[in-house]
Formats: sequence, C-alpha cells, structure tokens
Amino acid sequence: MTEAEPAIVTGPTDDDWDAAVAAVRRLPPDGRVLLVCHVNPDGDALGSMLGFGLGLRRLGVRQIQATFPDPPEVPEPFRGLPGLELLVPAAAADPAPDLVICFDAASVSRLGELADRLAGPGTALVLDHHASNTGFGDVNLVDPAAAATSVVAEELLARLGVALDAGIAECLYVALSTDTGSFRFDATTPAVHEMAARLLATGIRPGDISRRVFDSRPFGAVRLFGEVLGRARLEPEAATGHGLVWTYATLDDLARHEQRPYVLEALIDPVRCTAEADVSCVVKQTGPREWAVSLRSKGATDVSRVAVALGGGGHRLAAGFTGRGTVDEVVERIRVELAVPAPGGGADRRG
Repeated sequence: MTEAEPAIVTGPTDDDWDAAVAAVRRLPPDGRVLLVCHVNPDGDALGSMLGFGLGLRRLGVRQIQATFPDPPEVPEPFRGLPGLELLVPAAAADPAPDLVICFDAASVSRLGELADRLAGPGTALVLDHHASNTGFGDVNLVDPAAAATSVVAEELLARLGVALDAGIAECLYVALSTDTGSFRFDATTPAVHEMAARLLATGIRPGDISRRVFDSRPFGAVRLFGEVLGRARLEPEAATGHGLVWTYATLDDLARHEQRPYVLEALIDPVRCTAEADVSCVVKQTGPREWAVSLRSKGATDVSRVAVALGGGGHRLAAGFTGRGTVDEVVERIRVELAVPAPGGGADRRG
C-alpha cells in the first residue's frame, strides 16, 4: 500500500456517513469483521475500538476480532476495559475479513504488520480525528474537529441504531477522557460534556475509571519518573522563542526500575507543566537507535507540522513520530523543525 500525502480534512460528509453505515449493514450473517488500531495503543485507540466492537455485537455480528500491531501488550490502566475478550494477537488476525475498521490511526504506517489487511478484498473503514490523516481507507470518517476518535465511533453507533450500554459507555468514556486530558484540554467543548453525560447516564462510575486510568501507577514508575524528570532540559530560545522542554527515557531506565514501556505514556504530563516552554517533548527508546517521540504544545506552536515533517502525525497541540539515531540526533531534528516559522509568520495557532 502506498502512503498518501496528508490532505486537508474537513470532516465526514453525509455521503461518508451513509457509506460507513452501508458497509456495516451489508455484512452477511457470517460476515467477519477485523477491528484494528495503532501500535502502542492509548486510551482513545483501545476504548474506541473495543466500544465499537461491543456495539457490533449488539447488532448481531458474531465474528469480530480486535487487534493492534506488536508488541501485543495492553497497558495496565486499560486492562479492566470491557471487550478485551475480542482481542487477538496480530499474527492471529483474519487475513481476509469482509470488513476492516481502523481506529485512531492517521496513516497506514501506524498499523505495522496489519497494514496489509486494509488492502485485502474487504471494505476498509477508517475512524479517526487527526488532521494529518492521509485518507487511506475505502470509507473515511475523519473529523479533525472531534476531541477523540470515540466521538466519531459514538456517532456511527448512533447512526447504526445501537443503544449505549454500560460496557460500550465505559470504553468510550475512557477514550474520551484520555484524549481530553480528563476534560482539561482545549478540545473539551460543550459537545464533549454532552457526550460524557450520555455515557455516564448508563451507570458507569467515573471516579473508579479515573482512579484506574489516571491515578494509579507502580512505585517503580514513580521512581523512574523522578529520574527521567531530573534530566529534563529547558531551551527558552527554541521554537522561535516560545521555548522547548524535553527529556528522554531509555530501555535501560525501564529495566533498572522493572517497568513496562506503557508507564512512560504519562510522562509527558509533568513535563508539559513547565511554564517557560510552549513545546514539551518526551523521547522514549523502543529499540536500538529507535525512539517514540511525544510532542505537546500550549498553543503557540503547531507540533503536528513538526511531527509530519519527521514522518509522524497528530494534532496542532499533540503529535508524535518515530525517531532514529541517538537521542541527541532526534532532538536536534526537532529543534530544526521548530525553528521553521509558521506559515504566514507569527505564532502558529491554526485549528
């Protein structure tokens, strides 16, 4: 499959929604559905995928698999999600399903060894909210205005006539709350709170969910965070004077504190609190000379532009990419891209 260039995405049309509904409705009684999300899935990817899978079950679809690229580990905060029984290892995923539905991936490269499933004989349906989405599906429900992919998933379930139950709602609530930073980010609109209200009305317990997802981590992870935050660096002149703060974590760090890679996903939050920097960055080693890079902006910088330039994608305020080389080489590439003025000059505050 050839990777397309990012296009200007304005959101799904009525025809797009109709095509997505038709793709599900025309499944034969024994139709096989494969749900996929991106590598190292976060709460939005997993929650949207599993919640939608449970919705398909309510429609009577019997053959449903859900998966994501290796490594096959579900992060600890999400191991209580309903629908986990749908998960299969990537190697066991149906090679030729009747319908493939992809969640929260802006490009086919984020699907790793599962990318070929979207090129198979079945229909490929993409649900996403990244403005950098390359439009790689047969039917694309991509809404950059949505706070999370779960917003798109809930809308499609509604159009399919699937009523929310507690299992679906818990998955979608985890997805929505993680991508809005517990409803703290600018994407938290009145519509987001209205969706949260619909989900809460099913009887799910937000306090229990929040403690499990946001407020629980092993003591080893606390020690690891202290060490990694201790090596953070502030560069006030970077990002055209808006400031950059960054740190990194290695595989040796994880091994020394006996922690799994997923614990590092939350590390960006204490880093981004730095008052003197608009841009925050955490560089996490995933292999020899390979790093998963998380970028955040407080509003003066479009970090998706940086991530796309370096082979990744995301949103204006949150993006990422895979870097290769030494950590210093990866950070230098970020500095170079941040030094490029925003189109039109001045602070980049594009939506």
